[in-house]
Amino acid sequence: MEDYQKYLDPRVLNKIARLDLKARLIVEGYLTGLHKSPYRGVSVEFASHRNYTPGDDLRYLDWKIFGRSDRLYIKEYEQETNLNCYLLLDVSESMAYQSTGISKFEYGSYIAASLAYLMIQQQDAVGLVLFDREVLKVIPPAGSQLHLNAILKEISQATPTRPTDIKAISLNMAERIEKRGLVIIISDLFDNPLNILKGLQRLRHKGQEIIVFNIMDEAEIKFPFNRMTYFEGMEESGNLIADPRPLRREYLNALNNFTTLLRRNCLKERIDYVQISTDQNLDVALTAYLSTRLATHKVGRK
Repeated sequence: MEDYQKYLDPRVLNKIARLDLKARLIVEGYLTGLHKSPYRGVSVEFASHRNYTPGDDLRYLDWKIFGRSDRLYIKEYEQETNLNCYLLLDVSESMAYQSTGISKFEYGSYIAASLAYLMIQQQDAVGLVLFDREVLKVIPPAGSQLHLNAILKEISQATPTRPTDIKAISLNMAERIEKRGLVIIISDLFDNPLNILKGLQRLRHKGQEIIVFNIMDEAEIKFPFNRMTYFEGMEESGNLIADPRPLRREYLNALNNFTTLLRRNCLKERIDYVQISTDQNLDVALTAYLSTRLATHKVGRK
């Protein structure tokens, strides 16, 4: 049997051309990994279910059992109620940055594509919003295979070029999204954190569940530069030639303050904030999504 879990490594995925194939391999790799997790007991009331195997129709996965046992089972009856989700993918200039491997935008594209694939396989409705400082493209939520193809086509054709304005985008979408559901924001959050939070709060106050995936390059997190370096500014921030060694501590402190502010305030608003580095496996994003899906399915949040 093919080792699907290797496709959770973005470096492996980067060698595959087609985005639809990447999405399928990511999801199969993740679900195969879950299926191998330790068995912690399932009540006999679930006797009418069977074990999940790669290739099964994902719409029949039983989230209740997964929540209780961390095991994947396929239901052979009863269908879950649909989720309504918007994927907001940042295509601003800073998302094009990469130190090694893949860019933040490529990584974010893999997350968006795999989540869209997973949701449509489950007969959930998923839409796409591409944005920088403006909303560039909106595909309203739907759940067909043709719809998935349209989403993947738009992602594949997107090119990061301009600055971002997450507050403006969040306020815009808060008014445009009429049905309550899940909003997933995939971005490096290269913006003023207070403005970001104002936009997120508006979405949350409109009744949306929110997951924020803060995509960062490994070099942005660790700042490994140790000799005179030419830093090319992105999103109109200007260029700089500098010795990075005396700047490192100040930079890392500023980054820590930035992420701490976002995480603390997201927690206050019951928004899921997940920081991800482009060198991490993609199961981080899928786990965050499934955790939110389970919480919403069980009790819902106001």
